[in-house]
Amino acid sequence: MIQSAVTMNQLQQKLDLIGHNLANSETTGYKGKHAAFSSLLFQQINNLRDPANAEGRLTPDGIRVGSGARLGAINTDFSAGPLQTTDRALDVALLEDNHLFQIQISEDGTEETHYTRDGSFYLNPINDQTIMLTTKDGHPVLGSNGPITMADDFDDIRIESSGDIIVSRGMEGEVVGQLDIVEAALPRTLEATGQNAFRLPDLEALNLNMNDIIRDVPQTTDIVQSGTLEQSNVNLSEQMTDMMMAQRSYQFNSRTISMGDQMLGLINQLR
Repeated sequence: MIQSAVTMNQLQQKLDLIGHNLANSETTGYKGKHAAFSSLLFQQINNLRDPANAEGRLTPDGIRVGSGARLGAINTDFSAGPLQTTDRALDVALLEDNHLFQIQISEDGTEETHYTRDGSFYLNPINDQTIMLTTKDGHPVLGSNGPITMADDFDDIRIESSGDIIVSRGMEGEVVGQLDIVEAALPRTLEATGQNAFRLPDLEALNLNMNDIIRDVPQTTDIVQSGTLEQSNVNLSEQMTDMMMAQRSYQFNSRTISMGDQMLGLINQLR
């Protein structure tokens, strides 16, 4: 029964994860998350092979009570989602897997770089004459020279497939910035921060450098597609199938606990 209770707790976490994926199935640039389970039985067998683990043991040498399954890892799928045409000048979609926009987040008075696939950008005023390219939450979008700012006296704005941002004044065009797009070489090491964004993990704990995780992307003519947004890569049919399987597993383990209680009740009635 202990094994079933442990597994049910982990299955509940998987159901919560599936619910989160379904809730964000229409979120621009959202990346689906998948639960990976590991067996506590094998983990305990492997532990018994190490003599050091026998020191101070209070239980008999052997497989201890408490086996079952646990949520081993939550993996994020960074594959590109389907593209939807919006014909909006500031909507941009990344064309390659693992490519990310960089945005600037201010937390507790410090500025930190976060990463996102959401290319729905806006223009927000800084003062009477200058505006900045930001996310829908107002966070600055980073270019090759920092936050992308420009004078507000232009007639038109567009984003080229190379990431160049061009404004038109009369018959003349001017490049006012370029999207600084990077590639996640180890995407699963990135930490989700909410608001559809990610950040670097504790590099010292992982014994990694920033360049091991984030790399610059060579500027080409086909790195983004303007007037388009990347949709969520959540597969609804796959998520519904996973949800039904998790619910069946939950019911099975719940039934195991009920049958165990009934058996213990019969034992207690024996004279």
